[in-house]
Amino acid sequence: MMHNFTMPDWAIDRVVARQGRASAHGEVPASATALVVVDMQNYFMAPGSRAEVPKARAIVANVNRLAGSLRDAGGLVVWIRTLFTQDALDTIPHFHHELMTREGFEARCAALAEDAPGSALWPELDVRGGDLVVGKTRYSAFIQGASDLDATLRGKGVEAVLVAGTMTNACCESTARDAMMLNYRTTMVHDANATLRDDEHEAALVNFHLFFGDVAGTDEVIARYS
Repeated sequence: MMHNFTMPDWAIDRVVARQGRASAHGEVPASATALVVVDMQNYFMAPGSRAEVPKARAIVANVNRLAGSLRDAGGLVVWIRTLFTQDALDTIPHFHHELMTREGFEARCAALAEDAPGSALWPELDVRGGDLVVGKTRYSAFIQGASDLDATLRGKGVEAVLVAGTMTNACCESTARDAMMLNYRTTMVHDANATLRDDEHEAALVNFHLFFGDVAGTDEVIARYS
């Protein structure tokens, strides 16, 4: 099942007090918007995988609905893959050697190699020919050294980013925060994100809305483009 999430009233009140309205980015046209779907890969999706996020399978339908709606309205869909590379190991070795066990490091490296089955996108995702598939080597797809996503989106005139995928409070939140700080008008889609626990999911979304951007549901986002 998906996470059960409702933005608390106290958080909405604080956002409205700061910016005068609960949602700041609902009017951005589809033609200037990209849906960035983070890490919906076999390593994080497959039952029994070492890094399985079971609730991520429950959001696939919403992710596909978002992709279809935005694509049909003239927007861009981007599928992000986390990849292990030698450059990532060389430039952030503490992440690989100090923040995980040796066993975990070896399993992650093997699973997320470019051509490994674990790094492939989950087969139930509706990936189309006109979509982009971008590899990243950091939690955030936007941080320097992670990928060419920022340059690619700017080259296509993208001004707003919708963030979906897994995990809500790790790669999705990191990507969304950095998008905002790079001046993209950013929305996290709460029922198209997933992590391991409801309280982790809620904490990430509430904090994002308080300081960084919008949080909206799939139906609300789709209604913008219909």
